[in-house]
Amino acid sequence: MLDAETKRKIDNCRDVLVGKIPDPKSQVEQITIALIYKFMDDMDQLSVDQGGKPSFFRGEFEKYSWSSIFDPHISGFELFNLYGEAINKMEHNPNIPQLFRDIFKNAYLPYRDPETLRLFLKEIRGFTYDHSEKLGDAFEYLLSVLSSQGDAGQFRTPRHIIDFIVEVIGPQINETVLDPACGTAGFLISAYKHILKNNPKLSTAQKKRLMNNFVGYDISYDMVRLSLVNMYLHRFPQPHIHEYDTLTYEDRWQDTFDVIMANPPFMTPKGGIRPHSRFSIPAKRSEVLFVDYIAEHLNPSGRAGVIVPEGIIFQSQNAYKALRKMLVENCLWAVVSLPAGIFNPYSGVKTSILLMDKSLAKRIDKILFVKIENDGYDLGAQRRQIDKDDLPAALKFLNIYKSKIGNLSNLKSEILNPKSEISPIAHAVLKSEIAKAGDYILSGDRYKEVESHKHQKWPMVELGEVLDYEQPTKYIVESVDYDDKYATPVLTAGKSFVLGYTDETNGIFKEKLPVIIFDDFTTASKFVDFPFKVKSSAMKILHADKKRANIKFLFHTMQRITFPINEHKRYWISEYSKIKIPLPPLEVQEKIVAEIDGYQKIIDGARQIVENYKPTIKINPAWPVVPLEKVFKLSSGKGLTQKERAEGPYKVYGGNGVTGKHNEYFLENPTLIIGRVGEYCGAVHVTEPKSWVTDNALYVTAYLIEINQNYLACVLQQTDINKYAKVGGQPSISQSTVASIKVPLPSIDEQKRIAEEIESEQKIVNENKKLIEIFEKKISDTIASLWA
Repeated sequence: MLDAETKRKIDNCRDVLVGKIPDPKSQVEQITIALIYKFMDDMDQLSVDQGGKPSFFRGEFEKYSWSSIFDPHISGFELFNLYGEAINKMEHNPNIPQLFRDIFKNAYLPYRDPETLRLFLKEIRGFTYDHSEKLGDAFEYLLSVLSSQGDAGQFRTPRHIIDFIVEVIGPQINETVLDPACGTAGFLISAYKHILKNNPKLSTAQKKRLMNNFVGYDISYDMVRLSLVNMYLHRFPQPHIHEYDTLTYEDRWQDTFDVIMANPPFMTPKGGIRPHSRFSIPAKRSEVLFVDYIAEHLNPSGRAGVIVPEGIIFQSQNAYKALRKMLVENCLWAVVSLPAGIFNPYSGVKTSILLMDKSLAKRIDKILFVKIENDGYDLGAQRRQIDKDDLPAALKFLNIYKSKIGNLSNLKSEILNPKSEISPIAHAVLKSEIAKAGDYILSGDRYKEVESHKHQKWPMVELGEVLDYEQPTKYIVESVDYDDKYATPVLTAGKSFVLGYTDETNGIFKEKLPVIIFDDFTTASKFVDFPFKVKSSAMKILHADKKRANIKFLFHTMQRITFPINEHKRYWISEYSKIKIPLPPLEVQEKIVAEIDGYQKIIDGARQIVENYKPTIKINPAWPVVPLEKVFKLSSGKGLTQKERAEGPYKVYGGNGVTGKHNEYFLENPTLIIGRVGEYCGAVHVTEPKSWVTDNALYVTAYLIEINQNYLACVLQQTDINKYAKVGGQPSISQSTVASIKVPLPSIDEQKRIAEEIESEQKIVNENKKLIEIFEKKISDTIASLWA
């Protein structure tokens, strides 16, 4: 487990580099090079201490040893030149293994600042080879700052998802393990740790034999290099990581494994794939081929866990159907549905985990479906920790389910009925039920028996009985302007809805308003009471049967529908129209609409205040202007991984404000903080008493003059610190940059007066936020009351 001190050292290294190297990938490269450099010197020193000779820094490379670089008699520029020359030449050092030469390939210093280098190497000096196990965990943490390779469909798998899959699969000490798209070797490292945890008394010889069981392939040499370092830092002396195109090369096709775990690329390259002919499923899509590869390369009793995009679950093309059929018939035993935002901020793609077990699959006639609604983090870009987590319950259930299957004497009769729920988050479905339609859809919700809502007063009717729809073909626009200088809005599929405006006068929909616009792509609907044209034929225009239904009542009711197949991005109107809703008499519908409209007006007014309010200080030009270095001292927050957090009463702050809670704090009083890196770089907040600030933010450690903190926070928000950020891989701002920013400072009495005014305004805004919550709940309750 990553300890706080080691993590702090890694964070300090990044903090030193960020002013000169804002790109996270370059930071990782520099830290990687320096760590291996230091480790080589440590091993040489160990050899000398034991009476031997240096292995790596000898001959013409002796002058580059760590002790030579840190000779107190050399200047900063001499140190800079010596280290820069060393890492540039190290790939040609005949005394070091090929693994190390590969790490130093094309290495160089991307900045020319001796002081930065000295501070950086001082932090590196704190690591020793004896700490390599801890450092292996720290290196994985370091890798987490890398951005996604989105163009190849590659996204870093969240650590807790990797660990979940490993726990379900349960690799054993004598089993071989493969990741055919290994990235930075996260699955392999987690599997190795899992085995060590369950076998704590392994000898050194047993551990060495164990390490030979782990194999990784990756098409990208950059990823191979990082995997090699990651495994080396976890004490793998000769990691079996290969630069290998799993889908194209054939020279390892005969290799099979007991366990395979992977998160393969979700996208097929624009140039396509040219797979060889040995796959059982003819396909050109990378996700189909990877899953096929995994299923085919399991040993007869092999097990696998693979993350797949939603296309694998329900796409109708022949290759997808053939793949699902093969899985259901041969090796699949469970499907775990994951939330749609689990790969944020890199992708909102919906994914699932396919669990395979060739031995288990032969003994049962059902597929288990498990649905994860929450994984312990919110689904926004920042993935902040929350108190809702279905993974522990899912893991417990999956393991119990497997063990019960192993003990049942009559599996077919004793496992529960195909459509009955056996857990709040899981249900089992007969393979014959899945095969019935011929498409082998692997969405659990498709087979879950949905009980019709029963109401004491109002009949339940299908939406299709009271709504007609038309294709918007004759209203499709030819020209779109993204400025609102024209009168007619152009509607499109997707979240933006209003794409732009048009000056076209023909074919404007305006005679049968209001209508509901239904979007096939997102299963979203919009109430429209203004003339419009459309850009996409994926939308449908819905009209109500005016003798039976109020169009606005139907719209409000539709917003509260829970879909039987809510995993799919697309829910066609032909399926949607079969959903049943309670339908009271028309006059009751109109009363409900009037009630909701009244609530909505209050919400709209309150939202205008909340969204448009921004505290503003009218700056008097006579006020003195002072650089912030004269006002306060700053420090970077303290690292706190999600695993290190223990739920408690104290709020944890990052650059974007509150990110969760912890059972410890290090700030006693309200403290001003500034976002240091990323999307919220430059954001300003004031913490509550007794709080923790992570290393994504800077915090004030001391004020050098008398000042009102709330005034200062407001004037800094108004200053827009983000404009001073350096932009590389992601925006970042250093303490020195913040220190140079100048702010207006009136007298302390004037500061207090301004702060009090702003506090009074903020109270009004907060009351409006509460008002929005109250009346949104009233709307929700009004619609919910229609159902029993």
